[in-house]
Amino acid sequence: MSEIKKIATRDSYGSALAELGKEADDLVVLDADLAAATKTGIFQKAFPDRHIDCGIAESNMMGITAGLASAGKVPFVSSFAMFAAGRAFEQVRNSIGYPHLNVKIGATHAGLSVGEDGATHQCNEDLALMRVIPGMTVISPLDDVEARAAVRAAYALDGPVYLRFGRLAVPVINDRADYKFEIGKGVTLRDGADLTILATGLCVSQALRAAESLKADGIDAGVINIHTIKPLDAELVVKAAGKTGNMVTVEEHSILGGLGSAVAEVLAEQCPVRMLRIGVQDVFGESGPAVQLLEKYGLDAGGIYNKVTAFMKNA
Repeated sequence: MSEIKKIATRDSYGSALAELGKEADDLVVLDADLAAATKTGIFQKAFPDRHIDCGIAESNMMGITAGLASAGKVPFVSSFAMFAAGRAFEQVRNSIGYPHLNVKIGATHAGLSVGEDGATHQCNEDLALMRVIPGMTVISPLDDVEARAAVRAAYALDGPVYLRFGRLAVPVINDRADYKFEIGKGVTLRDGADLTILATGLCVSQALRAAESLKADGIDAGVINIHTIKPLDAELVVKAAGKTGNMVTVEEHSILGGLGSAVAEVLAEQCPVRMLRIGVQDVFGESGPAVQLLEKYGLDAGGIYNKVTAFMKNA
């Protein structure tokens, strides 16, 4: 069996920007002294006149970005998720969200998989922060193919978009001819009769592996890739709940305010069923290798399998 290709979605982000820059003269990219880490340095090398390094001043960078958008440019503004969504939240809300400007926020190094950078840099709250800003589209791609497609879709969409990318190299599972990305539309990767696992970001590939293990135990689990947290594909969520009854969400994010909360809100209003939220359980992360952290916090295939098994035993 050939080895599965793995690429960090932050790399995909940088490459996609450079490719898109050849076609879009109005595309500009801003960074906060992290171009090498966020991979916007790829765009900077190709289009130095359209890349602005704002230094370690994320809040000010958001203000500059708002000005560029007001002048007709389509800016992609980049930093770590902790700084883009956290430190600069007020400016994102008031300078970008409130006037509904055409700004795209490329936030890298999200979640526990930032690894050794530790709890202060492991942003497990960004989806919640961005989801509550009126009019903000929130996207969390699972792999290289989806990340590249998301960048193009964000550029084409008129309005603010938050794009979440990771540091850890993840399996490429969308490398197929019939792949299609559409903002706000979930993708059914595996049909199931007993329960549905809705996952986002790097957790999708882990959910697929967990589903295989569950199958061996006689549990037929469907898997849906929810790449767009907002607007959520409520129609698909409700349809899946009506079919399997048992719903599980998996995210490299706090169980509060992210995918789990979004799905719970829809189900509570439209199709109440049993539900389990798998994610960071209202705690901070810690320093350590990314893969080991995902295992410790139960976000790897084994952890998902164990939690779903317990959930189904208590049905």
